[in-house]
Amino acid sequence: MFELSGKVALVTGGSRGIGRAVALGLAEAGADVVVASRKLENCQQVADEITAATGRRALPLGVNVSHWDACDDLVSSVYEHFGRCDVLVSNAGMSPLYEDLPSVTEALYDKTHAVNAKGPFRLATLIGSRMAEGDGGSIITVSTAGSWRPGVGDLPYAMAKAGLNAMTIGLAGAWAPKVRANVVLPGAFDTDVTRAWPPGQKAAAGASNPMGRIGSPEDLVGVCVFLASPASSYINGAQILADGGAFRTL
Repeated sequence: MFELSGKVALVTGGSRGIGRAVALGLAEAGADVVVASRKLENCQQVADEITAATGRRALPLGVNVSHWDACDDLVSSVYEHFGRCDVLVSNAGMSPLYEDLPSVTEALYDKTHAVNAKGPFRLATLIGSRMAEGDGGSIITVSTAGSWRPGVGDLPYAMAKAGLNAMTIGLAGAWAPKVRANVVLPGAFDTDVTRAWPPGQKAAAGASNPMGRIGSPEDLVGVCVFLASPASSYINGAQILADGGAFRTL
């Protein structure tokens, strides 16, 4: 039920962190993978790693998903190379720091929303419509638990990610039953975002979590492989919290 042989998966933000782990996991399940991120050399390194570890085809593509035309070019490249895309994992994101809310500049706000919301929207609409014309597929979007309980320290980011939650609900009815759309909401994970936190904040988040730690990128692989595979054929429009129980009071 978790077999992905013959499928093609596109993972944005795939060169490190959650994206890298998910791309490798999808390949281990049998999928050929497109590793997309801003720096092509990093994508190439992960693509080589995937092929060496799994024998699957892996295509590295450099892209800045904050640019509308770049998303269009990415989709064209995927279909030119593989002729199909069965799984889209929109994982690319950024959460820039700021001193306080009034100090948030227009440039920071716009860039945050472009990467976290505009790019995933454009990719999902382009690929989802093509999936519907073909054999169908699965759209998996990575949001954040903070979109359900925003704080003042990452408010533009949480707002953009909340838009992804809304997008998923809309897309779940756009091309069903051939195309399913679901969103995963990780809590604090050991990625570049938490590594930029003030000293002690990451340790405190782990200590307060029922699991006794924050998440690792590998903790999100299973849920994404599940959502990509036939095992989740009746899961559509779901918002799946993956936070170790930190937000269990929700």
